[in-house]
Amino acid sequence: MLALARIDVLGIATRAALSLDLHQQLAADFLIGIKAALDSALYIASSPAHSGISQLSLEGTMTYKSLITVLTDEKLVAPTLNAAIVMARAHDAHLDVLCLGVDRSQTSYYFSGATALVLEQSLDRAKQEATSIEAAARKILRNADAQWSCDAQIGQMIDLTRSIGARARFSDLAVLAQPYGADRGSELEVTTEGCLFNAQVPVLTLPDGADMSTPANKIMIGWNESAEAMSAVRAALPLLRAAQKVHVVVIDPPTHGPNRSDPGGLISQFLARHGVRVEIDVLARTLPRVSDVLSRHAVDIQADMMVTGAYGHSRFREAVFGGATRDLLEHAALPVFMAH
Repeated sequence: MLALARIDVLGIATRAALSLDLHQQLAADFLIGIKAALDSALYIASSPAHSGISQLSLEGTMTYKSLITVLTDEKLVAPTLNAAIVMARAHDAHLDVLCLGVDRSQTSYYFSGATALVLEQSLDRAKQEATSIEAAARKILRNADAQWSCDAQIGQMIDLTRSIGARARFSDLAVLAQPYGADRGSELEVTTEGCLFNAQVPVLTLPDGADMSTPANKIMIGWNESAEAMSAVRAALPLLRAAQKVHVVVIDPPTHGPNRSDPGGLISQFLARHGVRVEIDVLARTLPRVSDVLSRHAVDIQADMMVTGAYGHSRFREAVFGGATRDLLEHAALPVFMAH
């Protein structure tokens, strides 16, 4: 870093000296001194101890080093955990596995005197679920070629978003099962909300049959110029840089505003400067829902992953998914990367 800084300063000084009258002896002596110092700085920068600095400054250091997955259903342990292990191995990251038994009781609905008994039974059931999920997870993790830790806890549904948010906030990415579908409990939706809105951590949701064993070579970005979409793009940069092709998809671009003549141009420029191979797809809203247009286009271009912002509505002190985000998560047939 110091060597590079010296080179920059010396370059500026050299250009300043060149603006002087070179017929003056003082300017000539100044240039000779500058050249000697510049040669010395270049030698330092090219030495083995500093050889990686310029490469590091060009490529950046953003990556995922701490991943988390939250398991609440024993049937979903294997597909979710295997995908999380692949991600951890690909990024040389530590995988934190939280096996959660959920107390789904609503004690306020029971008659007086029954609350304590119902709560005790529900907590016992949650403990058994957490133990079973942990056993299934550890069986897979024992053969995992990745760094991992595994923990079992129980939590009450009413406090799930807060407790998961407090745990997930120290991670770079959460890898979770798709929250909607056949035989999916409501705790999956709450888990996803807790990571996205409470922990402010990007989430990769996995539909049934998602194959993460091969890299996502073609990624689609649902772009609408929102802060949420920008957050998702920034958070997904390690994946976007590794992809062979990234499609920025703009649906019904605005007819007014600074970007009306070049929809998606600025975000594409941003991505290109990060080394992303990007192209822009401008689509008309030919279906009632934006999520349907995105899902159909993902099939048309054979995308491996979709990146989009996560949008929510306030519900007291929590946040729940807005209609567009819920529709996308419910019907997406490919992994969806989201950030709020």
